[in-house]
Amino acid sequence: MASQIMDSIKKAIGTNASIVVLVVFLSNAAAVLLVITSSGLLFSGSNGHDVLDAFAQEQNQTTAAASGNNNTNTTKTATTEAASKYNEMLNPRQIEYPAHLGFNDVHIEAIRHLDPNATQGNQQKDVFNVIVHHHCKVYDDMTATCLLFPTGMGDQDKPYGIEFVIPTNQYNTLPEEEKKYWHYHLTELPRVNATLPDITAEEAAKVKPILDETYGKVVYFWQYGDELPIGEPKAVIIEDIVEQAEQEQQK
Repeated sequence: MASQIMDSIKKAIGTNASIVVLVVFLSNAAAVLLVITSSGLLFSGSNGHDVLDAFAQEQNQTTAAASGNNNTNTTKTATTEAASKYNEMLNPRQIEYPAHLGFNDVHIEAIRHLDPNATQGNQQKDVFNVIVHHHCKVYDDMTATCLLFPTGMGDQDKPYGIEFVIPTNQYNTLPEEEKKYWHYHLTELPRVNATLPDITAEEAAKVKPILDETYGKVVYFWQYGDELPIGEPKAVIIEDIVEQAEQEQQK
């Protein structure tokens, strides 16, 4: 009997476990079993088989918990590594927001998007040829919102404005007075040398027909060259900027 219990215990806790004391008190009716290992008293009970069952259950729970902790630690490590780009003080739990991440749906580069008359900071610079990066989120209704970056796409570059994009059917519902602020991408994209730098020419060929039948409205809350956002936001008419640039080019 004792050897059977010992074999069962070893099977339950593993042959490598160090059993310091094994005490078995047998009677005609019941047994009291104590098992002590190097980590302390594991269990006790009034019936040997009941105790073994209880012990086996406890070991399974302990193993499962340990496995769960390891998986949790692995997941936390992977999450922390993947989210290391976040500010650990301002976003300590590294929370990701789909609305923010979605601004990588489309990346467009275009020139002739800055009004040379809207800032005092770069009067001597050819702002017509500054590349403005559009990082856009596309919505299910085929509208889009693009963050505009005229200073580059480094970690410390800041958006200076927003371009709102709508399909033709929505443009047709706008009041006539409002339509002057919107430019038609079919004719505007070639004139501003718009490109899709993150995708191949074959991929861009599938996207362009969709972009062509949209209209965009650009609003700047920060004028290029100013150290800080000054004054009120301004809606710029891209067609006017393009015409100015083309006139300058012909001189």
